[in-house]
Amino acid sequence: MSDNATVNPEQPLGFLGQWKEDIYCVFGRDPAAHSVWDILLTYSGVHAVLVHRISHRLWKANWKLTARILSAMAKMFTSVEIHPGATIGRRLFIDHALGVVIGETAEIGNDVTLYHGVTLGGTTWNKEKRHPTLGNNVLVGSGAKILGAITLGNNVRVGANSVVVKDVPPCCTVVGIPGRVIQSKGTQIQNLRGIDLNHHLIPDPVGRAIACLIERIDELEARQMGGKVTDEEICDVCEAESVCIPRKEGPVKLAAGA
Repeated sequence: MSDNATVNPEQPLGFLGQWKEDIYCVFGRDPAAHSVWDILLTYSGVHAVLVHRISHRLWKANWKLTARILSAMAKMFTSVEIHPGATIGRRLFIDHALGVVIGETAEIGNDVTLYHGVTLGGTTWNKEKRHPTLGNNVLVGSGAKILGAITLGNNVRVGANSVVVKDVPPCCTVVGIPGRVIQSKGTQIQNLRGIDLNHHLIPDPVGRAIACLIERIDELEARQMGGKVTDEEICDVCEAESVCIPRKEGPVKLAAGA
């Protein structure tokens, strides 16, 4: 991983230890989780991650066909497609887990949260690094697409339905199509578990741009009306008078009079 997406060194865990973390991390990120049995029996995102831990080991041991068959079976039952070649860090949580796709060369750091409909996809057919790299504590909103061999730094938040095709510095929020950095925290996210789930508290750059345009139009109209042109003169030549500044007699009455 690059310097912007480094995985913090932690004490290595065995296979069962990873499974335990994958299960218990859900309690910190989903208030609907009430018990371990609840998670084990009903959380398809957890099922997909647990199976990936097995298929990834088979892939690295060069049992590639077996790994692909296992991942395909997991996709049938969970609606989550994780290529066995993808490198996934500790405590990944896929919430709701419907339609999530993670490509072969994708790399995911620790404590990452993905919502339904997320795609970590490639942009080339060449057999090379072609999928994204996500740092630690990254949160990706539902329906977002992260495409290409790009890097999202630690603590990045991606808004729902965004399409990210460029690198994102650490501690930033990205929204839009194509994704644009609209908020930079400047400091790493600080909370008890190091995860920021307030991905709904993000600015609306499009709405702000429209508001600025409306303000500018109001200002220009005020200047114009302060000069030689009056409201009545504007409406006399405007074809949209019923929409903009309607006369006392509405368009229906005017039409009836005609």
